[in-house]
Amino acid sequence: MKIGFARASLLVACVLFGNAAHADIKIGIVISASGPGSALGQPQLKTVAALPKEIGGEKVTYIVLDDESDSTKGVQNARRLVIQDKVDVLVGSSLTPVTMPMLDVALESKTPLLSLAAATAIVQPMDEKRAWAFKVVPNDDLMAAAILKHIATSGVKTLGYIGVSDGYGEGYYKEVSRLAPALGLTVTTHEVYARADTSVTGQALKVMSTNPDAVFIASAGTPAVLPQQALRERGYAGKIFQTHGVASEEFIKLGGANVEGAVFAGEAFTIAADLPAGDPFRRSTEEFVTAYEAANGQKPNMFAAHLWDVVALIGKAAPDALKTAKPGTIEFRAALRDALERGQNIYLNNGLSNMSKADHNGYDERSAFLIKVEGGKFRLAK
Repeated sequence: MKIGFARASLLVACVLFGNAAHADIKIGIVISASGPGSALGQPQLKTVAALPKEIGGEKVTYIVLDDESDSTKGVQNARRLVIQDKVDVLVGSSLTPVTMPMLDVALESKTPLLSLAAATAIVQPMDEKRAWAFKVVPNDDLMAAAILKHIATSGVKTLGYIGVSDGYGEGYYKEVSRLAPALGLTVTTHEVYARADTSVTGQALKVMSTNPDAVFIASAGTPAVLPQQALRERGYAGKIFQTHGVASEEFIKLGGANVEGAVFAGEAFTIAADLPAGDPFRRSTEEFVTAYEAANGQKPNMFAAHLWDVVALIGKAAPDALKTAKPGTIEFRAALRDALERGQNIYLNNGLSNMSKADHNGYDERSAFLIKVEGGKFRLAK
């Protein structure tokens, strides 16, 4: 369904899209504005108002649809955007399970797809479908390697695992179980839960029964609070590690004291204020925050930054693509895909992007920062 059934949202949609007939570049955005993924999708919806109105000297139309955190609706929305709206590029979804079926639509229509989701499986292994897919959220393997190395050097030997039962959680479990042995870590459990669950007491008790030195939680948004809360409320006093999917103020507000001390490997955006003045990562974040606050009157979170970074990549690639063909053509879409692949040394909120034909994520260890919840804030871990 299209965002905007509520009156206020409909008004925003009219303001944003009212001049669509005069725009030249069409960007179709599919986000999880409702359902279990809304903690990610709602900030992304608000980001639309802050996005640039021109790219490469051409006007831009943003067409935004809600997938309701449902993979079937995600595919339906993607097909509508490429067939009915004839978009030049697809963006979305907020969630990995919704994104994965959209890869088929991107291939069939030869339309570049820039995902807002996290799982490595969106862009690896490279094949015919993934040749049209890109993503700005760092791959699981990069962030998992960074946090696992930290866990191992902190004296932990045994590690319990609780994760969401979808592509995000399982992607992280795959990396944790692969990397752990070489680092001297033993994973004691593999407990899972659904994002929409209201209790993970059983999973927490099973993890605690193995008496691990620490627990690793692979989840995103506010659902990531549930396992940590269950562990703390039942007396678990060991270290708890999370993923970059928790980097939102809602996680801290909902979790309160229960999430204090959580450590994860995440993006520069989350701790930009702790970086030196003039740092290129900090400059990228300040540009985004200024635009978002001007449009919404409030500060953005990491999930909002995902959409900003996607459009930043499109903004870097579009001028080259426009030299080849006009928007609205298959030639332009192909040229845009090729230009995205050539993007180098682009500082984003999510990391330092260096794309290639083999790598449609484009980050290395320079994009992974150790972050700790300390005093009710995200701080650069010392």
